[in-house]
Amino acid sequence: MSETEISQVLAQMRVMAAKAQGISEPVQAPDGGGFSDLLKQSLDAVNETQQQAGKLTAAFERGDPDTSLVEVMIALQKASVSFKAMTQVRNKLVDAYQEIMRMQV
Repeated sequence: MSETEISQVLAQMRVMAAKAQGISEPVQAPDGGGFSDLLKQSLDAVNETQQQAGKLTAAFERGDPDTSLVEVMIALQKASVSFKAMTQVRNKLVDAYQEIMRMQV
């Protein structure tokens, strides 16, 4: 695979992840930022999704009339899917790192 093809696949993955999280535009690394900045932004987005789900759950448990069970369930599913996706990314990164470490120089 060429570097261009890899960039296109990564861009498609970002769009799909953003759609899954309900974000209109995918997370972009700031100018001059690299992979670590993009990864940190993605982790922050997953964390925010989980915190929002927790807040909605707590509000529903308190009996807040403005919070419906449907909202809570959707927020919990979004948090679950984003966490599972981030876990898979982490696993792929670990696999890639281990593969690089096995390479002979």
